[in-house]
Amino acid sequence: MERFICPICGNDDETYFFKRGEVIYCRRCISFQGELASPEAFNVEEDDVSLTYDLSIEQKDISSRFLNSFKAHKNTLIHAVCGAGKTEIVYETIAYALNEHMHVGFATPRKDVVIELLPRFKEAFKKARIIALYGGHTSELYGDITLLTTHQLFRYQKYFDLLIIDEVDAFPFKGNETLEHIALNSVRGNYCYMSATPDENLIASFQNEHSTFLELFVRFHKKAIPVPKLIWSVGIIKYIILICKLKKYQKNHLPCLVFCPTIELSKKLYLFLKLFVPNGTSVSSKDEERMQKVQDFKDGKYMYLCTTSILERGVTIKDLQVIVFDAHHPLYNRYALVQIAGRVGRKIGHEGGEVIFLGHRIDQEMVEAKKDIESANEHL
Repeated sequence: MERFICPICGNDDETYFFKRGEVIYCRRCISFQGELASPEAFNVEEDDVSLTYDLSIEQKDISSRFLNSFKAHKNTLIHAVCGAGKTEIVYETIAYALNEHMHVGFATPRKDVVIELLPRFKEAFKKARIIALYGGHTSELYGDITLLTTHQLFRYQKYFDLLIIDEVDAFPFKGNETLEHIALNSVRGNYCYMSATPDENLIASFQNEHSTFLELFVRFHKKAIPVPKLIWSVGIIKYIILICKLKKYQKNHLPCLVFCPTIELSKKLYLFLKLFVPNGTSVSSKDEERMQKVQDFKDGKYMYLCTTSILERGVTIKDLQVIVFDAHHPLYNRYALVQIAGRVGRKIGHEGGEVIFLGHRIDQEMVEAKKDIESANEHL
C-alpha cells in the first residue's frame, strides 16, 4: 500500500489501514461515522453577550487579554482555578467572533457538561442559534455556536474560526492522539484550551511568541478554595469516620459527594452506607438514570451520592461537601484531586465547605494536591 495519511485522525501507521476495493479505511478512527458539516452550509448571525451579573476585575482582565490574543491570530491556553468562571471569561471573544460572522465551537470531553452548558449559553447569547452535539444527539449540525463533545469534532473538518476546548486535561481527551488530532483538524482559525489543572508540558507548549498563556488564580467571588483535610485510617474505622461525617452533614442539611475510584466500589460503598445513613444513592457513567439522579441530588431529594469521576468536573451545587474515599488509590493523581476539591465553595454566599481526602495512607499525590490549592489561595 502506498503511504497514506488518514484525513480524519492523521494516522500514518500502515498497520492501522485496510483496503476494500478502492476505499482505504483507518482502524484508529473507523468508529467516527456520521454526517460531516460544510463551512459553506451555514451563515453565522450577529449577537452580543448578555450577562445578568458583572465579571470580576480579574475576569475582565483575562477576558480582554484573550480577545486581544484571538484578534492577533494566536492560540491560547487559559489556566484558571476551579470556580474562577472560565466559561464566562470567553464570552466576550465569542461575541466578537459572532459579530464577525465566524463559526464558533465550544467542546468538552464529557456529554454531561455539554448538556449543562446549553441553557447557560442560551441565556448569555439570546439571539444566537445554539446547538448541542453528543452521543445519541447529533441531528442538528449547524448553529451560530456549536456545543459538543470532543468526539463529535470529527464532523467539523477545517470548520471553526474559534474553537474553545474546556477541560483539556480530562478523560478521554487527554493523551488520546486520535481525539487531539481530530480537534486540531476541526480548526481553520484559532483555538483556546482551558484547564484548572494543566500539566507542565501543556503549559510549556503555549509559552512562545506564537501563543498566549493566561492564568487566573482567584475565584470569581474572591474567596479561598477550601483546603482539603488529609485523613488516614484503615479497616472499620475508615467507614465509621465516613458514616459520622455524613450524619453530621445531614443534620446540618448539607449535601455531600462521596467520590470513589471505581464503579464497583461506588456501588458497594452505597449498599453499606444506606444501612446507617438514609437519603443517598450511587451514580456512575454506566448508570442510565445518572442525569435524573444528579438532578434529584441538586433538588435535595438525595443528601449524598456515591460517585465516580463523572462528577469531578462541571458541577456547581450550593453548600456542597466532598469526601474522597480511598484517596490514596492510584487512579487519583494530584490533578484529579484538585478538580474534585474544586467542587466545593463555588456559589456566592456559600463559599465554604469541607473537603476530606480519606485513605489508607497519606500519599504524595494527596499532599501535592493540597499544596496546589494552598498555592492558589496565596494569590488572594
